[in-house]
Amino acid sequence: MKALSLSAINSSNPCLPKTHLLKVPIFHPFFKFKPFSYSHSALHGHGAKRAHTFPFTISCKLESSQDKKNKGKSVSQKIGGLSGVANMLRRKTLQILSNLLLAIGEMFAVASLMALVLALLGASLMACTYTTQLPLIKVSRRWSFLHSAEAIRKQEFSESLPRPSIQDVSTILMGAGYEVFLKGPSLYAFQGLAGRLAPVGVHIALLLIMAGGTLSACGSFRGSVTVPQGLNFVVYDVLAPSGFLSSPTDAFNTEIHVNKFYMDYYESGEVSQFHTDLSLRNMDGKETDWSISALQILKDNEGPYNLAMAPLQINGDKQLFGTYLPAGDINSPDVKGISMLARDLQSIVLYDKEGKFAGVTWPNSKLPINIDGSEIVIVDAIGSSGLDLKTDPGVPVVYAGFGALMITTCISYLSHSQIWALQDGTAVFIGVKTNRAKMEFPEEMNRLLDKVPEIVESSLPKQADSISG
Repeated sequence: MKALSLSAINSSNPCLPKTHLLKVPIFHPFFKFKPFSYSHSALHGHGAKRAHTFPFTISCKLESSQDKKNKGKSVSQKIGGLSGVANMLRRKTLQILSNLLLAIGEMFAVASLMALVLALLGASLMACTYTTQLPLIKVSRRWSFLHSAEAIRKQEFSESLPRPSIQDVSTILMGAGYEVFLKGPSLYAFQGLAGRLAPVGVHIALLLIMAGGTLSACGSFRGSVTVPQGLNFVVYDVLAPSGFLSSPTDAFNTEIHVNKFYMDYYESGEVSQFHTDLSLRNMDGKETDWSISALQILKDNEGPYNLAMAPLQINGDKQLFGTYLPAGDINSPDVKGISMLARDLQSIVLYDKEGKFAGVTWPNSKLPINIDGSEIVIVDAIGSSGLDLKTDPGVPVVYAGFGALMITTCISYLSHSQIWALQDGTAVFIGVKTNRAKMEFPEEMNRLLDKVPEIVESSLPKQADSISG
């Protein structure tokens, strides 16, 4: 038997490193080869024995430590490559989403879509009003008589009375609040026309709200400022126009001075309320304040008259306002009259023509004071305020729209009911249609029809003659 040598394995598989073949026993203890032989004579009838060996080679590949490191490194590189791609995509996405220009573009896109939606909604409301609501109103206001019993039976609710009079039916309906119209044997009545008109009012109210909101967005001023205590600012420098319809007013020249800022606290130490004491000044530096605009008086039970009040110059910081009621000939160069002075809206001091003290009265007290033969009653003291910091032309339009919307929505729940009746011989056919309360309305009509009197037999010819006449 020819032994299998290491050199043979190495030569048959030159890819194996020699160092490993010398260090590691390849076949032991894993393989053991035992040569076997067979008898040639047994096969061919001869007694001689020949031993034969089967030559073969084994190819194997051993992993070195460097190969194991490289394989582990390749696997970790694949896993790390996937996580790296995910991290890169995440960073890229966050970088794109945090872009200021993108956010501004999104804001303008949303605003444009909202404006488009509002414009389409307004157009739809106007189209619905023009094509649907207004024609319905025109039809509802017509006196539409029905002249056949078949047409009356096609209504939502119909009934026939055997022996009534069409005049009695009209009387019962008028007593129930219906507008009734008679034309020969035909009757038409309606109730609640305002319920038919209300949807048009709802549409107009919605259009007012949208118009006011648009005007507020395009014509108002907005702004904010943080001012330390003791400093001031001009309104014009703070407020900025919000649209192309924004127009500043003279009130924007007002200067505001922050006199004091303080806070109230809860027992726990948290802030409960902020307070700011402000002074308003015009461009000349003069502080604007509250004032009394006019006094409303009665003279000898005549009036009321409004007397304008003017500020008076006095020593000290207290304000004083005065007015004058002429007495006698007003064209005289030395005309005299009754003087009225006030420091606030609570009490009024009066003086006669000679400047003598005449008394003190209070607005709304209805207590008269007799001065120089005249009876004076102070009805009211009209005050005014100097606060005017915001302008928004769309606010009154929006308020008017919401007010109209509430009123018209309530009115729209009123039922618009129509009744047709026809006298056909001794019978009366009645048909009814309504747009609200369709379940309750037939019961109401049955109660009304039960009140219609029935004509007795003896009066039938007379009734027939009156109808034909």
